[in-house]
Amino acid sequence: MGETVTLEVGEKAPEFSCLDQDGNTHTLSEILKEEKGVVLYFYPKDNTPGCTIQACDFRDNQNQITNFDYVILGVSKDSEKSHKKFIDKYDLNFPLLMDTDVELHMKYGTWKEKSMYGKTYMGTARSTFVIGKDGILEYVKYNVKAKGHVENLLQEIKN
Repeated sequence: MGETVTLEVGEKAPEFSCLDQDGNTHTLSEILKEEKGVVLYFYPKDNTPGCTIQACDFRDNQNQITNFDYVILGVSKDSEKSHKKFIDKYDLNFPLLMDTDVELHMKYGTWKEKSMYGKTYMGTARSTFVIGKDGILEYVKYNVKAKGHVENLLQEIKN
């Protein structure tokens, strides 16, 4: 899989083009042309406790985030069907991108070696990136906690 990337604030965000749960394509350069920034967050799995807390926090704070001209995009390895169920169950108001081949995870450095109960495996590091309208990373956080993360992110966006 190669060397893991670690992005930093001030760097140009890697380009991406991914399908969401409805088959719509979301391309970074196209979003930027619309004079919008992007809050791109990576999470491990639909319908799990931490990911549900995080997604619902983004849902509940979407208006505040969009007031600053950012769009919210969630990313996981889950399928279209899984994303649709997750969105319907929790009334999520933003797209969830499918990255089943972990290509986007690799570009953003969120596919990492993890360990649980003494076993190591590859998985998604819960991470968030704020991409400015100029395509530059304004905020980069790897291994964030699900609870309280969106509140911290809002403080950063407001500053």
